[in-house]
Amino acid sequence: MTRTWIAAVPAVLLIAVQITYPLTHGVMRDRVTVAVVLLSAGTALVHAAVTRGARWAAGFLVIVSGIGLAAEVIGTRTGVPFGSYDYAVGRLGAEISGVPVVVPLAWTGGLYPVWIVAGLLSSGVGGRVLLTAAGAVGWDLFLDSQMVADGQWTWRSGIAGLPGISEIPVTNYVGWFGVSAVMAGALAVWDRTAPDNREALVVPVAVFLWTWLGSALAHAVFLGLPVSAGYGFAGLGVLGIPLVLGLRARRITLRPGGHGNM
Repeated sequence: MTRTWIAAVPAVLLIAVQITYPLTHGVMRDRVTVAVVLLSAGTALVHAAVTRGARWAAGFLVIVSGIGLAAEVIGTRTGVPFGSYDYAVGRLGAEISGVPVVVPLAWTGGLYPVWIVAGLLSSGVGGRVLLTAAGAVGWDLFLDSQMVADGQWTWRSGIAGLPGISEIPVTNYVGWFGVSAVMAGALAVWDRTAPDNREALVVPVAVFLWTWLGSALAHAVFLGLPVSAGYGFAGLGVLGIPLVLGLRARRITLRPGGHGNM
């Protein structure tokens, strides 16, 4: 129980800082954005460390942030696999080849709860990989619209987007699915190197639900982005709806030793 509470501390801080996002502007909003990314990655890595061990958590960081950084560097230079885009200069801190350092950390923080929930919904490796990739796209339906609206990056692609968010090309979501599937495949191999999780999964599941439902509310009510609110709710709902139904029916439990623990 003590270890679970340790993992919950950064999650509580993450939610508290995210709540302030709609209330900030300019430089302060940039600082909140960086803080959210750092707390998101911290939440993921602390939970991974206390439940699977520091070595497994470090491997998760290397796999997800490493693949994420490579994809972003290649993407900004070539337009593959997401489409042509550029990051705003100097707004999110230090950069590597034009990509803010916090960006690969955002992949780590965002993918972890999706990976956990995908594991609750599918016992097979193939199913978990596909669900993780689909969930990552659902998360990006929130993320990209929010960050483009804030000017954190700008798309230069002439490819059409989804109705209502035409400035973001559909190639972006195809790229997200592919990159996330590669990450999930590598994680499936890495997952065999540590003992099964013996702690409850309340923290990452709560972060997932907060990301899904909280983002939908924020986009619809506080950020003036009702279209992405709908897309993101539907996209993450591919995992969120069966998760909620499974929890209600007690087919999925988050207690140590219960079905659905890793």
